[in-house]
Amino acid sequence: MIELLCEGHEAAYELGNVRNLFLPYVQEELVLETIYDGQIAKAYLKKEGITLQEAVYPVVLVNDEIKDKKALKEALKKAVYDTLSAYTGRQMPWGILTGIRPTKLVHEALKSGMSDEAIDAYLEEAYKVSPSKRVLMREVAKQELAILSKNQPNEVSIYIGIPFCPTRCVYCSFTAYSLEQKQKEVEPYLEALFKEISFVAQAKADVVIRSLYIGGGTPTSLNEDQLERLLTHVEQSFDLSRIEEYTVEAGRPDTITAEKLRIMKAHGVGRISINPQSMNQKTLDAIGRKHTVEEIKEVFHTARALGHDNINMDLILGLPDEDVEDVAYTLKELKKLNPENITVHTMAIKRASKLREALRDDESIHLTEGDKIEKMLELCEQEITDMGLMPYYMYRQKNMLGNFENVGYAKPGTEGIYNIEIMEEAESIIALGAGAITKIVYQNGERIDRIPNVKSLKDYIERIDEMIERKREGFEKYQ
Repeated sequence: MIELLCEGHEAAYELGNVRNLFLPYVQEELVLETIYDGQIAKAYLKKEGITLQEAVYPVVLVNDEIKDKKALKEALKKAVYDTLSAYTGRQMPWGILTGIRPTKLVHEALKSGMSDEAIDAYLEEAYKVSPSKRVLMREVAKQELAILSKNQPNEVSIYIGIPFCPTRCVYCSFTAYSLEQKQKEVEPYLEALFKEISFVAQAKADVVIRSLYIGGGTPTSLNEDQLERLLTHVEQSFDLSRIEEYTVEAGRPDTITAEKLRIMKAHGVGRISINPQSMNQKTLDAIGRKHTVEEIKEVFHTARALGHDNINMDLILGLPDEDVEDVAYTLKELKKLNPENITVHTMAIKRASKLREALRDDESIHLTEGDKIEKMLELCEQEITDMGLMPYYMYRQKNMLGNFENVGYAKPGTEGIYNIEIMEEAESIIALGAGAITKIVYQNGERIDRIPNVKSLKDYIERIDEMIERKREGFEKYQ
């Protein structure tokens, strides 16, 4: 435990995030004093009143309230980082960076004309980012900017949410409901969703749709007739003639049939996800998946046979009881399948997940240590790039094991446009369905206005007219 004390500043939240990175490596009761005296940021790590480590950083002010507040927080964070790093002997891969979109820093630097060498020095000096993560940030930022540079003023992306799954995985915190429990709500939900789709299509008839993403939940939880009606309604409502990317997150193999794959192909879906998370059967059983590894392979081969030539596969690092060898086996099996995209997620312990409840109630469950996650990530980078895939988008989340990241890899020309747009918030995304949040973006992300839908399935169905009215008012206000 490390008690955080703050004097002369209001950066407790930010400093707490940095402190939390080191908590797994501290076994005793310590006090971390942080002080700002008007010129210098100071951090003292103490035990029973005796200073064990300390660090100081000057705060350079420029008489700009926003910039000065940022400078103070960054100086305090570096002082805290240095103090705890010296005490624990640990260096964090992302240094003091705790935001979810670290590549934004590189975007700004590249646009200002900075060289790779200058960007590298800046990230090390200002944020203490490790060499490997600095390289990753630069590579991803360049791929992202190549996609984002093609955004047009009168252009949006569309998200449609299908909040149903066969069962709920232990790590999941998304707006998703078990079909077993909510089967009777599927048709009323689709009726409400179709109504919202029709309104948006009419209200935004003059915009160009760059990418359309149907996610969830698991969209292929819908039966074949329901999926056919959904894709038909989308096709009849929106002008998809200029769309660059149309994705359906098929996701769980136990929801995918040959007929559903044919339906998606017939309606112009160009990108699908078949997400194993792991190719180890013991892991699939442990996380609540009701399918086999062989079914994953069968569904993949069926998709290929039916003409699906842009397939993404997700895997998660840090699943219960998985080791580096288990991840190596998963990568070996994915290499045989040869998908166009692989997205590597680091396990995040979400508040609304069953896993968080299990960790609280069962002391026998142990999370994967940061050192092991790091080895898994290094292995993924090596093996996936050997398959000819390159990192093209990245994001981070709170409560991720080891404070690492999620990375999307793709073969050249198959990068997921929607993934970049949603992460970098450089283009408006109109979101439909329960829990979906529309984001109206201005000035290349400098200002974002949100129009949320209610999360509750019941409320969404019963209050669909209200959701439509929210969008109507929001479109008028933020156009």
